[in-house]
Amino acid sequence: MKNIEDIIRSNKDFFETGEPSEGHFERFNRKLEQRFHSAGIKRSIVPYLLRAAVVTLLVTLSSLWVWDNFLRPENTKMALGDVSPQHREVENYYMYQVSLMEGELFTGGLKTNPEQIEVLRNEMKSMDSVYVQLQKELKVNPSDERIINAMIEHYQTKLEVLTFIVNQLKSIRNENQNLYENEKVNL
Repeated sequence: MKNIEDIIRSNKDFFETGEPSEGHFERFNRKLEQRFHSAGIKRSIVPYLLRAAVVTLLVTLSSLWVWDNFLRPENTKMALGDVSPQHREVENYYMYQVSLMEGELFTGGLKTNPEQIEVLRNEMKSMDSVYVQLQKELKVNPSDERIINAMIEHYQTKLEVLTFIVNQLKSIRNENQNLYENEKVNL
């Protein structure tokens, strides 16, 4: 490195006044163009994207196949509707009624304390865990009438509990509203 520096310092005058020979810039540009065009710098990105898409598709499909054939847990529960069409109608009726009551209770106009709502949700989850256990038992014994009756009773009980709670909250709301109106009249 010092040799080059020494040569440049000793020929300082030549480097400051010297110009490249005639046509130097044109030759330099031609060489650059030849180099970049022949090296294939202007390649398209499309083949790479297609390869990436194919690899992604293959990985996704193989993962789904492995999940479907080896990893997916078997369905260990059986719904009441799987027993017979009549039981399906009963189950649909109760599911609809329960969802109406839950909607009125949790998202309806009834004003309840968030802590009370959380307690109610936990109780509903507890009741549902009993139902899940009944579904598992029904899977093992699909013709056992005791299990079927217990599942129907579960729905009836859940609906009764929800109806009772909603009615109590409505009566409390009505009493509070009447008290508010009486105070408003007395003022």
